[in-house]
Amino acid sequence: MKPIPIVFNIGPVQVHTYGIGLAIAFYVAYRYFEKRLKDSGMPYNWVGKSFLWIIAAAVVGARIVHVIANISYYLKFPAQIPLIWHGGLSSFGGLAGAIPVGIYLKRKYAPDLRIADTFDKLVPALILAWSIGRILGPQLMFQGGGRPTNAWYGLQYAGQVGYRIPVPIFQATEDFIIFLILLKIEKWMTTKAPPYRSGSLAIAGLFLWSIPRFWDEYFWLAVPRLWDAVEVFSIILIISSACAFLILNSPERRNSQNTQVYDGEGEDSTNTGMTNANDNEHILVDGLQPDENKPS
Repeated sequence: MKPIPIVFNIGPVQVHTYGIGLAIAFYVAYRYFEKRLKDSGMPYNWVGKSFLWIIAAAVVGARIVHVIANISYYLKFPAQIPLIWHGGLSSFGGLAGAIPVGIYLKRKYAPDLRIADTFDKLVPALILAWSIGRILGPQLMFQGGGRPTNAWYGLQYAGQVGYRIPVPIFQATEDFIIFLILLKIEKWMTTKAPPYRSGSLAIAGLFLWSIPRFWDEYFWLAVPRLWDAVEVFSIILIISSACAFLILNSPERRNSQNTQVYDGEGEDSTNTGMTNANDNEHILVDGLQPDENKPS
């Protein structure tokens, strides 16, 4: 299969397919995250106000970390630094840029919405967007393939010689499977008594996402196959997220938690134990001790 064109023209305007793919992925994350908040009775209007700032922070952070990780190349070719349509956005850098800005804007526009509840609603949306972003982003960019291969599934990519492992397609499939698993986990967690603490779904998502992230980088992308920052960070996240989940949901902590009810407008009230069935769809377990039960 020949590589898909990475750039085309609409009149005098030059359009990069990579940028279109990322824009679609960002928009899906925004709309689905907002829907998840709204369906749970949580404040959601703040997402629209914050969206562009968070995306800008994610792109800047992703590019900075990529440039630092490949600093020897960019010292030789500094003019390449702003050319993000050639690829080179670090997933970890994107998170490092977006998370602090997102938390700041959440506190500004929705101070009563707990951070742990926010991440439980956000992570599945991010994983879904990642799946879309891999197939519409790196798959359509300059040098988007993995290691050379003679296998039947090899594809050709712009800027790369021969057939390559179609890592973006594999990653898109992995991330979509993780997204479906998270929805199942979320549903399963709501049936347990005492319920799992707020933040558990986000941590589970981080754990599941980090495993193929390490696998993909080590076996399909690294040439030669050496450990680098991506592998190291992935292993750190796998271990730390597993430990965090077990500590967060120890029997003592799960039995001592209380609940927070959102009225959909940003106000909240707190109750010890579970409420009646009519209120179940509005209840998020905050996982805090009674004396810590205050808005994040």
